Amino acid sequence: MSEIRRDVPEGAGAGAEGKGAESHVGSRAARRRRMEIRRHRLVAERGAEEVSRKRRKLDEESSSTDEEEIEPAKYGVTSVCGRRRDMEDAVSIRPEFLPGHHFFGVFDGHGCSHVATSCGERMHEIVVEEAGGARSSGSDDADRWMGVMERSFARMDAEAVSSRSRASGAPTCRCELQLPKCDHVGSTAVVAVVGPRHLVVANCGDSRAVIGRGGAAIPLSSDHKPDRPDELERIQAAGGRVIFWDGARVFGVLAMSRAIGDSYLKPFVIPDPEVRVLERKDGDDEFLILASDGLWDVVSNEVACHVVRSCVRSKAKRRGGRSSPTSNLSPRQSSGSGSGSGSSSGDEAQNDGGGCADARSDSDDEESGEEVDEACAEAAILLTKLAIARQSSDNVSVVVVNLRRRRPRF
Repeated sequence: MSEIRRDVPEGAGAGAEGKGAESHVGSRAARRRRMEIRRHRLVAERGAEEVSRKRRKLDEESSSTDEEEIEPAKYGVTSVCGRRRDMEDAVSIRPEFLPGHHFFGVFDGHGCSHVATSCGERMHEIVVEEAGGARSSGSDDADRWMGVMERSFARMDAEAVSSRSRASGAPTCRCELQLPKCDHVGSTAVVAVVGPRHLVVANCGDSRAVIGRGGAAIPLSSDHKPDRPDELERIQAAGGRVIFWDGARVFGVLAMSRAIGDSYLKPFVIPDPEVRVLERKDGDDEFLILASDGLWDVVSNEVACHVVRSCVRSKAKRRGGRSSPTSNLSPRQSSGSGSGSGSSSGDEAQNDGGGCADARSDSDDEESGEEVDEACAEAAILLTKLAIARQSSDNVSVVVVNLRRRRPRF
């Protein structure tokens, strides 16, 4: 990724010399695969069964003992390698990972993909464990969720660092072929937990979350850049330096001031997230966008929200059964166009050329749920295509979540 600069040791590429001709022949085909947007058939391992349930008691510690109708997860997601040689992004979608709550995460790796991959596989599990331990604290929801996220990010960082220090045997990824310690590898993390009453967003790094609310584009996270005044002050107070080399970088190396991993830059680069807890506003909340900087480097918050809003409105106008102008990108596309799971990352996403996934609502919500899901999927694809058309030089991963509540039926 462009976030990290380092010299490659001599001889690191010697083993590839004999494959030069073959690589040249296949370079165009490989480039097409990286730029192609294919679709994942996402359903987290237990998602299909849980999403189909109409009602469930949220939690014994919940403020209400009445049953609340559980909204299914409604979203679209794309992840493509783009113009980068390697895919280092990871995306995690976990419907109903907690009763009545859905988890969404985008992780943008640098140096290699294994930290981002670990985040995609483990972050939601850590959040579940921390949320379970926080139920008896007696604090209000906002304070509780802030504590949960802070502890979860700290644990994820510790796991990312310790897993590499315990690694032994044959190298398992390309970074180990260059630097066996792998301490130069890290990842951003922006995660969102969508619940019945609250929206929780935690961010570490320069991936971003933006909500469409009341017709406005509202950022829910602030990029952790080394030249951000408060971050610059923190780094300097810890004895570090910010050097401008192809942009502001910590010691001239890393273009972000917070990340998971990157043990060689601690304590200057920290994993502490900034957490926001918002009360959901019926009628105002429209959608949530989570994306890596492959999108945000070339697309503004306002333009991104305009694209999503246009897709939702366009889909609403086509509810008469007419085919979509982008029907080839529809969630109803045949399963032969891609595959996926609850999370996508690393080489799997690279081989697929990226992907798009959607969760479908239950059958008797076809009028509202399925249409909105298609709109979110189309919006994620269009945002990805826009980033590529604007010459984004990075991997591009986009998650669009519909926040409109289903209208009650009488």
